Amino acid sequence: MTELHEYTALELHQLLQRRDVSPVEVARHYLDRIERLDGAIGAFATVTPDAAINRARFVEEHVATAAPLWGMPLADKDLHRRAGVPTRLGSRAFADFVPDESDELVRAVDDAGAVSLGKSATPEFGLPSYTEGLAGPPTRNPWDPSLGAGGSSGGAAAAVASGMLPFAPGSDGGGSIRIPAAACGLVGLKPSRGRVPAGPGLASLAGLGVVGPIARNVADAALLLDGIIAPTGYPAAHRFAVRAPGDDGPYLGAAIRGEGRFQLGVVTDTPWDDAYEITIAPEAHAALERAISAFDALGHGVEAIAPAPEPGYPAAFRTIWQAGAATIDVDGEAEALLEPLTRWLMLRGRSLPARQLAEALAWLAGFEERVIRRFAAFDAVLTPALALTPPPVGRYDQEDGERNFAQQVQVTPFTSFVNVAGLPAITVPVDETAGGVPMGVQLIGRPGGEATLFALAAQLERRVRRGHRHPPNW
Repeated sequence: MTELHEYTALELHQLLQRRDVSPVEVARHYLDRIERLDGAIGAFATVTPDAAINRARFVEEHVATAAPLWGMPLADKDLHRRAGVPTRLGSRAFADFVPDESDELVRAVDDAGAVSLGKSATPEFGLPSYTEGLAGPPTRNPWDPSLGAGGSSGGAAAAVASGMLPFAPGSDGGGSIRIPAAACGLVGLKPSRGRVPAGPGLASLAGLGVVGPIARNVADAALLLDGIIAPTGYPAAHRFAVRAPGDDGPYLGAAIRGEGRFQLGVVTDTPWDDAYEITIAPEAHAALERAISAFDALGHGVEAIAPAPEPGYPAAFRTIWQAGAATIDVDGEAEALLEPLTRWLMLRGRSLPARQLAEALAWLAGFEERVIRRFAAFDAVLTPALALTPPPVGRYDQEDGERNFAQQVQVTPFTSFVNVAGLPAITVPVDETAGGVPMGVQLIGRPGGEATLFALAAQLERRVRRGHRHPPNW
C-alpha cells in the first residue's frame, strides 16, 4: 500500500480533490513523520501540531475544494511571520518573538487553502547559503546526513527531500531556494522579479528577494507556484506584475506537457571569477554535460556563451549584501547574541558611506541590463547549480566573516547574479556523486519566462528520470 508521503504533491492534491483522503488525515500523517524523523534532520524550527489539526478541520469544513492548495500541508519559512507562532528568524536575538500579524506570503497560502504544520529552519536572517546557525541544530541533507542541506531555505528543502512535506515555499535573495534544492536533489524555482504578489522583490534593496516553490519534481513546483499566485488571479493582479506575451501562468500545464523546442546557451564563467578562486568540481561538470547531452538529444539548440568578465560585481554585490544586513533590528547588548557572520555583515553595512551604496546600486542596475542583453538570443541559459558538491556540516568558518563569505561564494557562484538581474531560474537534479548525492543544473529564463523554464525542466526530468526520487532510509 502506498503511504501518503510517497505520492507526488500533485497526486496528493488529486486524492484530496476526490475526497479519497481528508485534510485532517493528511496533516496527521505528515505530523507523525515530522515527529519520527526530524530529530535526525533538523528541518523544522517550530512544529505546531494542534494549530495544524485545527486548521485542517477548518479547511475541510469551511473552505471550498476549488481553493488551489486545498488541504495541502506545507511549512512557513522561519523568516515569514505567522500570527501567534514564534518567528525566530533563525536568530537567538529573536528567540521570544511572536508576531501579531502574518506576512503576505503566509496569508496567500492560507487563502489558497493550505495547512501549515510549522516553521521550516533557516539560518540567521536568511543571510548564509547554509542552515547551521546557533539558534538550533544544523539542518542535515537527507541524502547524506554528514552533509549540509544548503540555505537559506535549508529546512524547507530537507523537509521535502525526506518526505516530511510534499512541497514547501521558500525565499531567494541570492540563491536561497535554488542552493538547498540543488543540495537536496529537488526542483527549486526562483521567479522573475515582480511575478509573485506575496514576495515580488520590489521592496528589498536592489530588488533581490523573491518567494517561490521547492518540490520533488517539476509539476509539484508548478502546482505550488500556481497556488501562491492564484488568490490574486492570472495575470498576477498587482501593479508591478511581470508581463511577458504568451508566458503568463498558470504554470502546471506547461510543467505537465513539457513541450517545445528552444535555443539554449551554456555559461560556465561567473561574475565572481576576478575576486575568488572559482573551481567547478568534476561532479558539477558531469551534471552539466549530462544536461547538455539530454537537451541536444531532445532537439534543442545548445550553444556555449563566451565569457563576459564583470570585475566590478563582487564589490558591488558585497556592498548591497552588507547594506541589507545594516537594517537588522538588533542594537546594544543584544548584538552579542548575533552570530559572527551576521555581526560582520551588519557592522560593515552600518559603516558604509551613502555614496558607496548609491554607486553600488547604480553599478548593479547597469549589470542587470548587460546580463539581459548577453542572454537575449536564448530562450534559456544553462549553468551548473552548484560549483562544488554539497559541503559537510561544519565546513564554513564560524568566526571569520570575510573567509566565510568567500567560502559561500566558492560553492554558489552561479546564483546571486540571477537575483540582481531579476530573472527567473530553476534547478533540476540530473546526476549524482559517487556517494549517491544528487547534483543538478540551473536553467535561467528571460524576464517572465517561467513557463519556458517549466517546459524545459519537465523535458529534462523525463530524459534523466530523476523526478520524485526519495533518499534511502527515509
